[in-house]
Amino acid sequence: MSVESTLISERVSIEHHDHIARVALERAEKYNGLDLDMMHALVRAARQLKRERAVRAVILHGQGKAFCSGLDFASVTRQPRRILAGFLPWWRKDNLFQRMCLAWRDLPVPVIAITHGYCFGGGMQLALGCDFRLSTPDCRFSIMEIEWGLIPDMGASVTLRDLVPVDVAMELTLTGRQFDASEALELNLLTAIDDDPMARAMELAETIASRSPHAVAAAKALLRDTRHISERRALHRERRLQARLLMGANQREAMRAKFEKRAPRFRDR
Repeated sequence: MSVESTLISERVSIEHHDHIARVALERAEKYNGLDLDMMHALVRAARQLKRERAVRAVILHGQGKAFCSGLDFASVTRQPRRILAGFLPWWRKDNLFQRMCLAWRDLPVPVIAITHGYCFGGGMQLALGCDFRLSTPDCRFSIMEIEWGLIPDMGASVTLRDLVPVDVAMELTLTGRQFDASEALELNLLTAIDDDPMARAMELAETIASRSPHAVAAAKALLRDTRHISERRALHRERRLQARLLMGANQREAMRAKFEKRAPRFRDR
C-alpha cells in the first residue's frame, strides 16, 4: 500500500493510502481544540477530497490524547472580526462553523470518524457529520455548548435529529452532561466501540474501496437525500440513481468480475 502525505495547514493533514484518505487533526498539544485556523483547514481538506476522484473512503481522526475537545474559546474570542466573518454571508445555506462539520456528510464517499479521549462540543458535532463513528472504550462525550450559554450551532440541528429521538437530543443538549462510549453506543451516537478503532476503520474503508465507487456514492446519496422527503420523491430518487448506475461502466465491470470470479477493476468516480 502506497502512502502519500499532504499538509493542509499546521492544523490538519491528509495521508493517502491508495484509495483511502486519512485526515488528522494536528493540534495535539491543545487536545485538538477548534480554533478558526483549524476550522478553515477542515473545510479546505473536505473541499480538496471532493475533487480527488480516486478517493473512495475517508477516515477522520485526531492526533495525541483526544479526538477533539471542542471549541478553543480562549483563542477564538480573541478574534471577534474573524468570528463575525465566519457567520457571513447570512444568505448561504451554511456558515463556516456548520460547513466544517457538514462538509464531511456531503462528500460523495463514506467518512469514518475515530473518537478517543475527548469528543466534546464542536468535536462531537464534527463526528456527527461523518457517516460512521468508531470509538475507543475510554472516550468521553458531551454536547457541552450549554455550559457557555450557547446552543450547538455546527450542524447538530441536522445531524443529531437523524440519530436520536428529540427527547434524548434535548436532554443531552440542555444538561451538557458527559457520558461514556458505552452510553453513546446505546444512544445510537456510535457505530461501534473497538480497542483498535483505526484498524477497524481501515478494514471497513478497504471493504468500501473494493466496491464500485459510483455505486457507493449513489448509495450514500440515496440514504442521505431521502430521509426527510415523501415516499413518492424517495422512490423517484431511487429510480434515477439506479438508472444512472445501469448505464455506467463500473456496473458492467462489477457484473463481469462476479461472473468471472475475479476482483473487479473499477474506474475512479
